[in-house]
Amino acid sequence: METLSETRSHGGTQGVYRHASAATGTDMTFAVFVPDHAPGARLPVLWYLSGLTCTHANVMEKGEYRAACAAHGVILVAPDTSPRGDDVPDAAEEYDFGKGAGFYVDATQEPWTQHYRMRSYIEVELPALIGDAFPTDMARQGITGHSMGGHGALTIALRNPGRFRSVSAFAPICAPSQVPWGEKALGRYLGENRAAWAEYDAVALVEAGARLPELLVDQGSADNFLEGQLRTPLLEAACTAAGIPATIRMQEGYDHSYFFISTFMAEHVAWHAERLKG
Repeated sequence: METLSETRSHGGTQGVYRHASAATGTDMTFAVFVPDHAPGARLPVLWYLSGLTCTHANVMEKGEYRAACAAHGVILVAPDTSPRGDDVPDAAEEYDFGKGAGFYVDATQEPWTQHYRMRSYIEVELPALIGDAFPTDMARQGITGHSMGGHGALTIALRNPGRFRSVSAFAPICAPSQVPWGEKALGRYLGENRAAWAEYDAVALVEAGARLPELLVDQGSADNFLEGQLRTPLLEAACTAAGIPATIRMQEGYDHSYFFISTFMAEHVAWHAERLKG
């Protein structure tokens, strides 16, 4: 692992790191904020998965999480959204596919299958590295994310019962099998057999029996993607039917941007911290 930068901030260290990923076959960059802590202490971990077109840097620069993480003693890890590099296939004219749009899947279709393995990277490889390289208590993990990253957070948590004590999301893509962003990405990464899409669809996973201990979702009422791409009511209905305690808050007047995310980020960090204690 290579240290690209480490900067003092809010009583902690904001770092950016790079390593050679076996999962993606590329170098991968990620950000980690570590609050000050007593020697030998192990801190809980909150994963933040970013959305379409983003890298690790978007939340690091605009998410306003560090003061809350320092106050609650929570490490925040922000991975990239896709593999990068000159040899990585891309759809350069399409913001919602290719680089910056990995959708946290393991692709099964060419030419994407060699490098687009973000599921394995986030679920297996990066947690092992984080657990070894940072003062983490990997028995106390939470996960959150925005938009495509909210989709990733929900599906990863649903597929890995017991791993995450807390799960939240900002404006997640709730049912990608039923919306244009998801149909495009899942169809091209995974093929046309829609049965293979279900493990990457939060609503489908809940309907098939996957469960979360509870859930917090914030969604802006003025989000222009709400009806066409995010479909929050489908998630709310699925959680209600499954008996999953879900706090789904419609935030009046907020859009899809980091102005929205940063407004409620400290509340999410505090919510996770309460569930990651002890």
